[in-house]
Amino acid sequence: MKRIQLANRAFEGRNDVYLLPGEPTVLVDAGIATDAGRDALRAGLAEAGLAVEDVDEVLVTHWHYDHTGLAGEIQAESGATVRAHAADAPLVAGDEAAVADEAARTRRRLDEWGLPHGPREELLDFFDTHEDIRGTPCEVTPFDGGDVLDLGERSFEVVHLPGHAAGLSAFETAGETLDSDAPGRHAFVGDAILPKYTPNVGGADVRVEDPLATYAESLVEVVERDWARAWPGHRDPIDDPAGRAREILAHHRERTERVVSVLDEHGPCDAWTVSAHLFGDLSDIHILHGPGEAFAHLDHLASAGVVECDEGGAESGGHRYALVEAEPDVAALFPATE
Repeated sequence: MKRIQLANRAFEGRNDVYLLPGEPTVLVDAGIATDAGRDALRAGLAEAGLAVEDVDEVLVTHWHYDHTGLAGEIQAESGATVRAHAADAPLVAGDEAAVADEAARTRRRLDEWGLPHGPREELLDFFDTHEDIRGTPCEVTPFDGGDVLDLGERSFEVVHLPGHAAGLSAFETAGETLDSDAPGRHAFVGDAILPKYTPNVGGADVRVEDPLATYAESLVEVVERDWARAWPGHRDPIDDPAGRAREILAHHRERTERVVSVLDEHGPCDAWTVSAHLFGDLSDIHILHGPGEAFAHLDHLASAGVVECDEGGAESGGHRYALVEAEPDVAALFPATE
């Protein structure tokens, strides 16, 4: 296996594309559709004695464009089969109706979260100026969680891990150790867990219902899988995936406690206001991710009856959340993993 790293200035830093040469030749994720991304991918393939036209399969962990942007170009040049979870397949394919629906959902969320005019326009301008990173449309073969992908000499079990994205999936090796110093089952995990940052929930895919609860369940799945090593969509391998998943769960418990403290100190707030207290000033894509993250925690608290949401009307701005339970047991709102 070869890890090819692609520069990515738009999102989470360096992207990882994984090359598994053989019959068939497989890529896990495709990288962002920028000139720098294209050049790095071609150079990485060349180092392995291969070219884009040699790629037979592209396994997509999730629909975000820094993971799928080059899939269409690869398919056009090589005839490769592009595979993605059924929940994400239309977006990966570039289906116009799916892309328009996702954009409309995002704009509705911006209203609900109470984004002021200035940040909203900055975010929409970011979308407009980065539209080309999604790449060209392609044909996508869908899979579902639990499917086994038999690809010649290799076999992968699809592990559905929604939260950061509705269709986010890991590919677990079936008895194959990808690195001799970490014997056991490995998995390509996309952005389900990352070695440095905590993957965004709430803003990264506005289609996900109950985003924080959904993501917490996926983290429990990672703990229970107890992989020897995880190969994420950004940066370096994770040598203790279960431990990293526990860390991220603890992070979200602490963040939920901070959200409760914000409401206790400042009274009813919309997601944008809570985000400002959590993260301060935001720019570019973080204008989406910040209030999205705040919303995910507020929504989780509302589902538990800890806060109430006043949706109000269009003229009243964003949905406002008020604390109704004093000193809630936040730890009880998250699954135990010990």
